[in-house]
Amino acid sequence: MNTWRNASLAVTAAAVLVLTTACGQDKGNDQNGSQSVGAASPAQPAANGGAYGNDYGSGASPQGVAAKPAGQLAVRQSPELGKIVTDSAGFTLYRFDNDTASPPKSNCDGDCAKAWPVVAAAGTSSAPGIDASALGEVTRTDGSKQLTIGGWPMYRFAKDTKAGDIKGQGVGGIWFASAPDGKKAQAGAGDGGAANPSQPVDPAGLSTRQDPKLGEIVIDKNGMTVYRFKKDSAWPMKTACTGDCLQKWPVVAPVDKNSTKGILKKGFVTFNRPDGIKQQTIDCWPLYTFSGDTKPGDINGQGVGGTWFAVTSQGKLVGAPK
Repeated sequence: MNTWRNASLAVTAAAVLVLTTACGQDKGNDQNGSQSVGAASPAQPAANGGAYGNDYGSGASPQGVAAKPAGQLAVRQSPELGKIVTDSAGFTLYRFDNDTASPPKSNCDGDCAKAWPVVAAAGTSSAPGIDASALGEVTRTDGSKQLTIGGWPMYRFAKDTKAGDIKGQGVGGIWFASAPDGKKAQAGAGDGGAANPSQPVDPAGLSTRQDPKLGEIVIDKNGMTVYRFKKDSAWPMKTACTGDCLQKWPVVAPVDKNSTKGILKKGFVTFNRPDGIKQQTIDCWPLYTFSGDTKPGDINGQGVGGTWFAVTSQGKLVGAPK
């Protein structure tokens, strides 16, 4: 009996050791490592849950399901994102990372299409700044035709309520405004680029800069400040930012270790969130950006609610009260 009990305890201890090692030490040949430890909310299917931003049914009207044409497309110069595509009414068009461009395929149906209304292919025409040959269409599962740009299916966002809104940008780390070639519109991409060219943007996926107020802080590849949420935990990895929270605090998408600069590699793993979104961590702490930061160098998220703070290269909170 004692032999059996000792063996059982040894197996349990080994299992705990494996999990602990995975979140707190380098993963060797693994690019990022991967953890799905704990959750603040039950898991949702990747295709029709949090994987498209956790925004279905929230601000999305049933009418949002019906595909509407874009009319005469236009290219708008966004101070945050450079050139972005809009429809004839000035509403931003978006693309979904879970779709594919080659071959074109939409993976946003049902509730997803309520939050992200499909742009119909019919009745759409090109505009200066958009190569007409980049426009196309894809047949959806219901047989309808959806507009594509550069092979990527196009959507609007139900929570954009007026021309010029870009509330869908970065939602869930997988929804992005479309550039004229169908690629993601991002700060520093194309003409106009970042709103503040005096702030250098490091090409590394994650790096650091010296902020005059906060000292060393982590920034993403676009120069935007990276934050942590005090209500999250590192072990077990849990997130308390779900649903509408992700609109204000988009997750930092997984980053290749080799594309970082000056960032702690220990505990640099990917968090497989319960909502299907993959999130980068430092020292196992989930990372976010802030939608209220509109240009490189902004730190508008610092101290928000007494729970959101910029982080050091070691994943420590900057300026948080003890």
